[in-house]
Amino acid sequence: MFLVKRDNSNKNYIIKGFITAILLSAFIYLSYFDIQYKLLNTILGILAIYALLVIPRTSLFLAGFLTANLWFYWMAISLQYYELSYLAPVLLFAIGLGYGIIFTILGIFKSTFIRLLLIFGFTFIAPFGFNWMKFELLFIDSYFGVSKEDFALILVAVYMMIKLRRMKVLSFLPLLVAYQSTTGLYIDNPKASMAIPQFNITQDLKWKKNYKDTLIEKNLEEIDKAILDKKDLLVLPETSLPIILNRNELLLEHLSERSNKIDILVGSLYFENQRVYNATYHFSKGELKIAKKVVLVPFGEEIPLPKFFVDLINDTFYGGAQDYAKAQEPTDFIIKGQKIRNAICYEATTDKIFENLNGVKYMIATSNNAWFTPSIEPTLQKLLLRYYAKKYDVTIFHSINGSENYTIRP
Repeated sequence: MFLVKRDNSNKNYIIKGFITAILLSAFIYLSYFDIQYKLLNTILGILAIYALLVIPRTSLFLAGFLTANLWFYWMAISLQYYELSYLAPVLLFAIGLGYGIIFTILGIFKSTFIRLLLIFGFTFIAPFGFNWMKFELLFIDSYFGVSKEDFALILVAVYMMIKLRRMKVLSFLPLLVAYQSTTGLYIDNPKASMAIPQFNITQDLKWKKNYKDTLIEKNLEEIDKAILDKKDLLVLPETSLPIILNRNELLLEHLSERSNKIDILVGSLYFENQRVYNATYHFSKGELKIAKKVVLVPFGEEIPLPKFFVDLINDTFYGGAQDYAKAQEPTDFIIKGQKIRNAICYEATTDKIFENLNGVKYMIATSNNAWFTPSIEPTLQKLLLRYYAKKYDVTIFHSINGSENYTIRP
């Protein structure tokens, strides 16, 4: 009899962990399939927070493990381009284990209120510098705001639903404060008319030496087309030119010449002082400005571990390659007299790139999502950019290889 009860108890723990993970991830997959109903997302978001607050501590590890893999399984897709596909199960287990431990810590105390505080505290933490698990995103397509204050109010409301016995109606008061009404969209465009062509170069082709000339020619064709269309600015994706551009004098000359007719932003690599940077090149009126990436992708462009482990990992898995170098501060380009902030892929989803905006209202972000497609990665990235556009009141123009280009307004 005891064994039967314990078996049923274990099943309940597993079911509760599984349901919590589904609730925490539903908004991403609804967005991926273009299912957007504010009421549905609002209810699912509240249920997800409720589950986080009430499920047993023994269910939290499984909830964290499954949530991490539902959010980040796409990381394993990129391993094939390093010929490391055999490590995919190890990577997925490590990701799940890390977040499983974090979720377990959320329930380390019996007090529901302390768990609430720990959940709120988690919104300020980026494990290993990777900040893409944001609980605030649960409400990006809901009736509520996505600021820290809004999320705190939602937590308090759900806590009141759990604890109040007779006056549960009072729990709606914090939700009323967190409610965000739909306002009319004011379209504020920059002075420069932009061309942002769609690129869909698969990752297995992108870095092949015998495909390099074809890619260069495609970039030049897009520039010439934008000139014919009388655009002021052409934006090309991250590493659209998969070379160290500042070592190619002939191509630099071609781009500089064309920049007398149109401003050009193109992603490529930059070599300086024996270090390689992921960079954006801005050609304008024959002049060149370089924007080096400020925030590198953890475990993708840099290993956020002590040097001994960095060297060991790079020697073992990446043939001794060094991490990319990075700049200390963001770069703003002046285009048609307006400042426009540069952001390269991952850094567009970090607070660092929005520092010292000083009135800058526009950002041009460039990405290469071919590493991770097909997957939900472009969807999650877009949800994050929507979050940051609202947070900093910035319009983001996103040029992407491997998934659809778009513009996000605050």
